[in-house]
Amino acid sequence: MVNLPRDEVERLCRHFGVSRLALFGSAVSEAAFDPDRSDLDVVVEFGADVPDLFDAYFGLREGLEALVDRRVDLVMASAVRNPYVAQSIADTQRDLYAA
Repeated sequence: MVNLPRDEVERLCRHFGVSRLALFGSAVSEAAFDPDRSDLDVVVEFGADVPDLFDAYFGLREGLEALVDRRVDLVMASAVRNPYVAQSIADTQRDLYAA
């Protein structure tokens, strides 16, 4: 399982207007995560008052990638339409931040 520096994650989330951020997928499973090759799968919910969602999304992703020095697949919870994907995220997610 991946551990992220909580203070830095919270700083990024506050800066970009995140209301909730969670890790999911292989990063929450020691058996499936390869520290040398795996990316991080992260699901995000932004607050309703974020003025520029595009900038917030890409700024957060870039900030997280710089923080962990690896690729981050950032998924907006509101964009998940496939019920199987939504269930997979729900079953494996581990909250990193909640406003």
